[in-house]
Order: sequence, then structure tokens, then C-alpha cells
Amino acid sequence: MAPTHGHPGEQAAQDPIKLIAIRDTPLSVDEVLRAVGDDAAGGTALFVGTVRNHDGGADVDTLGYSCHPSAEDEMRRIAEKVAAEYPVRALAAVHRVGDLGVGDLAVVVGVSCPHRGEAFEACRKLIDDLKHEVPIWKHQSFSDGTEEWVGA
Repeated sequence: MAPTHGHPGEQAAQDPIKLIAIRDTPLSVDEVLRAVGDDAAGGTALFVGTVRNHDGGADVDTLGYSCHPSAEDEMRRIAEKVAAEYPVRALAAVHRVGDLGVGDLAVVVGVSCPHRGEAFEACRKLIDDLKHEVPIWKHQSFSDGTEEWVGA
């Protein structure tokens, strides 16, 4: 993307991808926020996905995420695509696997750009593409004894 002004800070950083990870330990919003900090960024957007207590009209008791071995590579590919499309100064994405409880963080992504509009757009593109393209599957158990796989 072409700079809107002559200043180098208006352009994408040379290596904007600061953190890509899939973890079986609790995620940290602060870690992602620190990773996307950049003095040339005027806008930073974060998305935090949490486990909710319901889905499709049913009460969720437990939830577990699993992934394909290629999932982290796919996250990086999507991050590179977003960084090529927007003037990203810094980008980070972490996703949790394993058993999670209601309220736990499932995914945290962040993007910083020279301006807020670009940061919002890039962050939305990042989380939407991660959700649709990365081979991560969710197994939900409901209070009525039923269960389902999502994304499989």
C-alpha cells in the first residue's frame, strides 16, 4: 500500500509479524498489546475471543480446541497476507488449544497501523481469515448432554 504522506512511518514495517503462536496455556492480552506496540502506529486494534456460556440456544458447559499440525503455518500465511494488504507496523496472533472454560481467552489478535481505520480493517481481516482458514476445531459440550464439533 502506498504511503499517504512522505514519512516512512506511513508505510508498512519491513517485518511486521511479531508474534504467531498456538498455545495450550492461558493467553495474555498484555503480551499481544506489547507485541504490536510501534512508535509509528497511530492506531492499534485488538480482538479478544472468549468462550461464551451458550451457542445456538444451548448452554455450553465445556469447550475444547484442537488443531492440525499445519495450523501455526497457516496463521503465519494469513498474517503475511494481511501485512501485504495493509500498512501494518506490527501484527500478532495467538490461539489456544486444549480444554477451556467459560470466560477463558480462546484467541487474541492485534494489529497496529499508521491510522485507526487501517488498524480496524486489518484486525478484522486477520481474525475473520484466521477463523475461516486455519485448521482449528472446536468441540463443545452442552448442559443437556449433547455435543458438537465446529469447524471440522
